[in-house]
Amino acid sequence: MTTTTRWTSADLESLPDNGKRYEIIDGELLMSKQPHLKHQDACGEIYGELRDWNKRSNLGKVYFAPGLILAEDDDVAPDVVWISHERLALASADEGKLHVAPELVIEVLSAGTANERRDRKLKLELYSRHGVSEYWIVNWRTRQIELYRREQAQLKLVATLFEADRLESPLLPGFSCSVAALFA
Repeated sequence: MTTTTRWTSADLESLPDNGKRYEIIDGELLMSKQPHLKHQDACGEIYGELRDWNKRSNLGKVYFAPGLILAEDDDVAPDVVWISHERLALASADEGKLHVAPELVIEVLSAGTANERRDRKLKLELYSRHGVSEYWIVNWRTRQIELYRREQAQLKLVATLFEADRLESPLLPGFSCSVAALFA
């Protein structure tokens, strides 16, 4: 008889701080290496655009790679999130991580089929289950963004944006930026 270890947030605290990103989805430990510089560029550009919009609107907060604990066995670190002040009041704990799903989660794809599977399947299902309103999957290689929005209690693909398009969201009133600018 084989037993499968079911990882929890408490288990993450015992793992080494060795430059790898550890996440848990449905009790499964996932690990990834440091991302490519272009991955980090895309994260920074998205964060900057959202931060600038949020400074004008003052509707919430933007975080770069926050700890997001959605359940004891669902502990992830999305690349960028935006969370309203209302949800943020319910979301943080003393250890400095979010404990409520943000309205917007953004993942920039990392190289490798395991990483893509994690972002396109496992995290899509996780964020859908926990009430994320929008999920953006950003592909810096193809320079496109897949937009998922909550419809009938599920995140559904509503658009794929290319460099010539503008990124806008009903979730973020007045937010608009060129997709090409995110990959400059």
